Amino acid sequence: MKFRALGEARWIFGILAVCWLATFALFPLLCLVVAGMMLFSLYFFRDPEREPPSDESLAVSPADGVVVEVTEVDETEFLHRRVRRVGIFLSVFDVHVNRAPLAGEITHSEPVTGRFLDARNPNSSKLNARRSWVIQGPQATVIVRQITGAIARRICAWKQVGDPVGRGERFGMIRFGSRTEADFPLDAEILVKIGDRVHGGETPIARLPAKKP
Repeated sequence: MKFRALGEARWIFGILAVCWLATFALFPLLCLVVAGMMLFSLYFFRDPEREPPSDESLAVSPADGVVVEVTEVDETEFLHRRVRRVGIFLSVFDVHVNRAPLAGEITHSEPVTGRFLDARNPNSSKLNARRSWVIQGPQATVIVRQITGAIARRICAWKQVGDPVGRGERFGMIRFGSRTEADFPLDAEILVKIGDRVHGGETPIARLPAKKP
């Protein structure tokens, strides 16, 4: 799955390649702009390797970006109970590959159509197009939401219901600026605060309760 992100951009690179050839032949100076767009696309669709911490009680960030929300809310779609939510904003300069916060099994995955509000707006969690993932692990059940933004228009799913995932394993991506949320049980200890920068699959954002007997 290492090069899956680049595969999601194959049509973008194809269009840019055609544009580069056309501008090279007709408007040589303009081809430099197109070349710059191609380089930025390569940068955007990068997918670096990440190593989660050895302590399995630590849930890792599902995305790169800046923490914009740490709160308690009533989760009414799947768990139907109060949870601790961590919201992460991804700019166009962040890695957009999403990773599982904990090891477990994907028990639910559902896309929802909606609007394209600025992903920094907390209302985007309910109003924007999004995809929710329920991951059930031995320590807890966690929900991850991939939420589109004003620029992002496509959520790419790389896993499906019934698939096992390892902690920090890739399960999908969002194309261009967006938001990712993770809902944890109330007995989880949140380790980040608003303004913190996190790295998907690597930065601990919560300490989960002890494994169930």
